[in-house]
Amino acid sequence: MKASIIKIGNSRGIRIPKPVFEQCGFEDEVELAVQDKELVIRSPRIPREGWEVAFKSMAESGDDVLPLSVAEEMPPWDDQEWEWK
Repeated sequence: MKASIIKIGNSRGIRIPKPVFEQCGFEDEVELAVQDKELVIRSPRIPREGWEVAFKSMAESGDDVLPLSVAEEMPPWDDQEWEWK
């Protein structure tokens, strides 16, 4: 599919046909990226998407604790000098 580039003030734009727009699941914002001289338009990624499910799975499997080897290597000042409020 081809689309014409149109002038919008000092910028340029393209019109995305409604069926293409809907198939992509776009809403009010998109992310733009340039990769190898190609323009990539995608729906914005949601920060930390899926973390809640991953953390719940870790807790259920007991994989959300600090390993003893790391805890033993922690410097003593880590417990002594911090003041938690």
